[in-house]
Amino acid sequence: MAFTFNLYSSLLLPFFLQGIVVGTVMLVRRHREEAAADGWLALLLLLQAVRLAQWMLGFAGWYDAHDATTTFMFYFPFSNWLMVGPAFYFYFRSLTNQGFRFSRQVAWHFVPGGVYLGWKLLVFGVDVGWLHGVRGQPLPCHFNTKGALACQAADVDAWVALLGYLSVAAYAWLTLREYRAYSLYLNNNFSDTEQIRFRWLRNVLVAVLVGTAVALGFHFVDVVVTPLSYYQAWYDYLFTGLLIYYLSIAGLLTNHRLRALEFQPAPPAIFPVAPVQLPAAPDAGPTSSSAANAALPTETEQPSQEPEPELLRWTERLHQHMEASRPYLAPELTLGELAAQLHTNPSWLSRVINTGCGQNFNDYINEYRVREAERRLRDPQFRHYTLLAIALESGFNSKSTFNRVFRKLRGATPSEVARQT
Repeated sequence: MAFTFNLYSSLLLPFFLQGIVVGTVMLVRRHREEAAADGWLALLLLLQAVRLAQWMLGFAGWYDAHDATTTFMFYFPFSNWLMVGPAFYFYFRSLTNQGFRFSRQVAWHFVPGGVYLGWKLLVFGVDVGWLHGVRGQPLPCHFNTKGALACQAADVDAWVALLGYLSVAAYAWLTLREYRAYSLYLNNNFSDTEQIRFRWLRNVLVAVLVGTAVALGFHFVDVVVTPLSYYQAWYDYLFTGLLIYYLSIAGLLTNHRLRALEFQPAPPAIFPVAPVQLPAAPDAGPTSSSAANAALPTETEQPSQEPEPELLRWTERLHQHMEASRPYLAPELTLGELAAQLHTNPSWLSRVINTGCGQNFNDYINEYRVREAERRLRDPQFRHYTLLAIALESGFNSKSTFNRVFRKLRGATPSEVARQT
């Protein structure tokens, strides 16, 4: 098969190859490490790479070859936006919940995309398989390379593309909404969230929305305003290439074994739900980390139904434990681990911290770490310590996290405080 290298095909080729190669690597890593998120990312990358291939191969001369390669270009389902939205959404779900698995409920989201693939296969079977292959009829369109049904069904592809754009926008909005809930979940369950906050994912969400808007804009202009030339539409596919590049780098750098994340987004409330009553006796023995992850207080929780003296007693008990045992010095302390130390359950401890201390778990623990760092910064015997050493000995995992948290809680950097001593 001929491949003509020119400015337009050559610029898209590296993005296509990166999508295919990294997608394959993700599939291998998914099998080796049993990381479901890698499988979803591989699907997302391959979908984008295949879409980009249409314009790359088109500018490489495949549409103008007037042979089997041209027929291939007319029948292959290069673009399937109906699968992109669900693939991205379930990538987020599996990335933030290590127990997330493919199920029948998940499969239903891919039915529209599967129906479209079935339609494309039907068109190919009728035109090329039956009418041309079995009955020997020539392909009537585009220099005898395209069948009659494919010519008549061109409008179907346009409508499917429009529905696909709307689908991507809907799933991206849903993912963005759940990402905000995920941020609350992190703040209420983990003391070190730097590597599991996945800020790049929020940026990808924005990029996906922008990319969908760009593609929809090109589609609208081409269908409603004026037909676009292949050269004008090429820029839409260049943006797809940039999205492939960003997704590839972010996916390769993501470590899925950082923590046993078990984020479960709350289902939308259809009917009013009565507030859940906490147990009268908060002592529940040591709890597992999975139970800690299940505790997800939200900003809409009802006021505590526990007697005020009980809440005050536990708040004081918590403060005494923090001062005496200094659990905050463990960089990866979680709500579940702290609850186990206090022989209570994560839900009750979360209520104590949120209501009794007026903070989320992340800020509460980091406040103690910042105090410890301040003490060391002002102590002459630590003058020879570097800021990184003080950060690590105060319970922080990295200097960047130390600087960010210190500035957030004190309005100044650690180096500024050190200079004042």
